[in-house]
Amino acid sequence: MKTHNSTLLPRLRLLSTLAIIAAALVVMTGCGKKVSRIGSDTTIDLSGNWNDTDSRLTAEEMLNDCLTRPWYQTSLRAKNGENPTIVIGQIRNLSTEHINTGTFINDIQRVLINSGKVDFVANAEERKQLRNEVDDQKSNSTDETAKERGQEVGADIMLTGSINSIIDQSGGEQVKFYQIDLELTDLQTHKKLWIGNKKIKKFVEKSALKL
Repeated sequence: MKTHNSTLLPRLRLLSTLAIIAAALVVMTGCGKKVSRIGSDTTIDLSGNWNDTDSRLTAEEMLNDCLTRPWYQTSLRAKNGENPTIVIGQIRNLSTEHINTGTFINDIQRVLINSGKVDFVANAEERKQLRNEVDDQKSNSTDETAKERGQEVGADIMLTGSINSIIDQSGGEQVKFYQIDLELTDLQTHKKLWIGNKKIKKFVEKSALKL
């Protein structure tokens, strides 16, 4: 019996070890990445950095305020009731983060165009592409459909701005402060028509920080 027990115990230990390993593998397999679809307007802050929600809400708040200010009615009177035409200039990222200002610019344009209160013209980079297309049409399109040079609509006002940030950190906790400044400038007189700013402050707890 002693010989039988001495042989059986190591086997039991081996089987027990294999069972533990198998269970661990099952758990590890179950810990893979899980992806769930959520609404595009859902607010989720993972890192505390500037994100799509900040971009969308900032554009909506700032530009809705912009359109209620005195410059707008003054511009309507100057143009006999016609919408002012705006071109977007440079929106500078002066923050400590990589921020896609193109997304913010698109949010700004969406709010202004959907308001029905202003017209837009293409920015400087877009105008280069459009002019190249017009030149190409001269050589390759019919006379009836080819577009002419010198028919562009000039903007009345330019919108420019910047995104700044300040990081205050102690140990594993951070306070992130963002200030977004936007300005409207009359292209003829260079007068400032409107200046707006938006402040965002976020407290990032230790567990949410990258180590």
